[in-house]
Amino acid sequence: MTVTVATLGFPRIGPRRELKHALEAYWAGKTSESELLDAASGLRTAAWARQKALGADWLPSNDFSLYDHVLDTSMMLGAIPERYRSAAGEADLATYFAMARGTTGEDDGCGHVHGSVTACEMTKWFDTNYHYLVPELAGQKLALNRLKIVDEYREAKAQGFETRPVLLGPVTWLSLAKGRGVDPFDMLDEVLGLYAAILGQLAHVGAEWVQIDEPVLVLDLDEKQRRALTRAYARLSRSGPKLMLTTYFGGLGENLSFAAALPVAGLHVDLARAPEQLDPLLKAAPKTMLLSLGVIDGRNVWRADLDALIQRLAPIAAGRDLVLAPSCSLLHVPVDLALESKLGDVAEWLAFAVQKVEELSVLKRALNEGRASVAEELAKAARANADRRASPRVHDPEVAIRTAAVTDAMYERRSNFGERIVAQAVVLDLPAFPTTTIGSFPQTAEVRNARARRNRGELDGAAYEAFLREETARTIAWQEEVGLDMLVHGEFERNDMVQYFGEQLSGFAFTVNGWVQSYGSRCVRPPILFGDVSRPTPMTVEWWLYAQSLTAKPVKGMLTGPVTILNWSFVRDDQPREASCRQIALAIRDEVVDLEAAGCKAIQIDEAALREGLPLRRRDWEAYLEWAVACFRLSAAGVADATQIHTHMCYSEFNDILPAIGAMDADVISIETARSQMELLEGFAAYRYPGAIGPGVYDIHAPRVPGEDEMVALMRLAQQHLRPDQLWVNPDCGLKTRKWDEVKPAIEAMVAAARTLRAAA
Repeated sequence: MTVTVATLGFPRIGPRRELKHALEAYWAGKTSESELLDAASGLRTAAWARQKALGADWLPSNDFSLYDHVLDTSMMLGAIPERYRSAAGEADLATYFAMARGTTGEDDGCGHVHGSVTACEMTKWFDTNYHYLVPELAGQKLALNRLKIVDEYREAKAQGFETRPVLLGPVTWLSLAKGRGVDPFDMLDEVLGLYAAILGQLAHVGAEWVQIDEPVLVLDLDEKQRRALTRAYARLSRSGPKLMLTTYFGGLGENLSFAAALPVAGLHVDLARAPEQLDPLLKAAPKTMLLSLGVIDGRNVWRADLDALIQRLAPIAAGRDLVLAPSCSLLHVPVDLALESKLGDVAEWLAFAVQKVEELSVLKRALNEGRASVAEELAKAARANADRRASPRVHDPEVAIRTAAVTDAMYERRSNFGERIVAQAVVLDLPAFPTTTIGSFPQTAEVRNARARRNRGELDGAAYEAFLREETARTIAWQEEVGLDMLVHGEFERNDMVQYFGEQLSGFAFTVNGWVQSYGSRCVRPPILFGDVSRPTPMTVEWWLYAQSLTAKPVKGMLTGPVTILNWSFVRDDQPREASCRQIALAIRDEVVDLEAAGCKAIQIDEAALREGLPLRRRDWEAYLEWAVACFRLSAAGVADATQIHTHMCYSEFNDILPAIGAMDADVISIETARSQMELLEGFAAYRYPGAIGPGVYDIHAPRVPGEDEMVALMRLAQQHLRPDQLWVNPDCGLKTRKWDEVKPAIEAMVAAARTLRAAA
């Protein structure tokens, strides 16, 4: 029996975000399409070569994307909404980026001039912080476009790399799609015909295996999905290459026997998230089915316990061929730990994408050749894990004492929302349809350069602070000039909404090059939460005091919420996530209380990732929402009635958790609604959400600038669902990634829209 190693996908962005730089140069008109494609080809070649050198036997192709693999699939199938066809002509790269980013109605810098269209709706990929573009089906006739999957297989083969192409499964794609007047599953036969043609072409060019991803199998399947999966694999298993049906992000649960019975040659399961499914899988899977075991966590950064894995896998490997793999694509972790030099002893506890493939190679050699062949590697891993367990940096007795002292009263505001809103109206004195922004303003090249110079020691602390104060003062003055009602200080001192706070809290470590793709060219460096959390000193009070001193208008205090800090970090795996979240909540509570004591009358505690952390199975929702909502309330409830608590959530489906959102008891919530045309508000209205809502009227994840009329129209839609006195006017999200020449006209239009609404009220 033989053990081999597979990777299901490798980070696309490159070790130093080479893809980001190539994309943004192309979008800015500084490079050509051919230069962008050459850069992409170079990244693919480097990834294949590296994975092969690390010991992977099964290399993925078509795991690379210029923006998003779900969008790639939609383009491949011809699922292009009519507005992009008419705006961009044939389905070329301009069409692709129009769907991803929208168009402005001007020359896009790439030689194309289009009408102004919004981007496709974007939301979170299962329970990750990766964003995908939602397929939009409106009865359009599907047809295959250029087969990127075939081209990239041939590209790899020409360079001597035999790969296993990666294809998003048809049932998952249809499950993610949004129908406009049609049920996406009514198009199943049409979609399967296209998938069969794709598989046939892959067989024609020599592909023996195809990895076909169906993460929908870890969800609660309805009968429609089960029938679709049965029909799909009855047909596709006869269409050419052998299929490795790939599941991840959780256990198959009651779908295990169903999945194991599908007529596919191989099945991959996630044993990092659901190790308990291994024994049932071994009983259910036919002996002829090649099993791929996701034994290394593709979602987190901790070293694996290799000794325990070998002990568990050795009896199985003695009886059947096995493929060892990460639990999911390595898209969700940084590229290479070797690029880090400032992590100290924490580095020894970690494994990034490169190191995870190395761990798999060690397991392969141990199982094929015996433990003695990798004795040194196993000893090093065991020492590192033992050091982590014993480290005094991990456990803080004072944090444990404070957490144990939390009382039920600490979760409750002093009065109900109806009483609080009256007190807040007196203090804040805001007009109808009050305007605000979500928090950040553009982090220009000058801001980033000043921060980089400060980090390199080229700019001293006093000069850097003077620069930040100047940026803040200029931004406060502009907000007053344009007529915003509730201001923000702009967050120029902050590198990232999670990292900024983590750097000031105990228990976090930070990388220099630990970038992970969020969407398109947007990358983040998730903090590494390795130990107990506390707040040594105030984190934001001084910057708020400075900003408020510049204006008579209210300036919001801006904080990131405990659940979002948790969900957007790589979280320790030696205690329940709930315990870590409660520690963070107490630290944020300290900051909220200090802001109020300094005079702050409105404090925004962003919980952009609350929905993202929702378990994939409904049976697990209640437990998660109970502690997540409790942690938010713990962070927010220490203030008086007249202090207005805001929160912000973005790019998620909220309708099925509205009772939990209501239970957060925030005074104002701002949400993403521009791309979805206020669709989310139907649920808020049906739920009779009591608080105030700022439905986003400006999609900040695309460069297009909406006009006043467009924003007024969106707010008119909002008024079909909510009372005018409930409505705020704001962008979808923070503005740090946009440019001032986009932001200024958009915010001016937004303020004008609010005035139009007031005049008509």
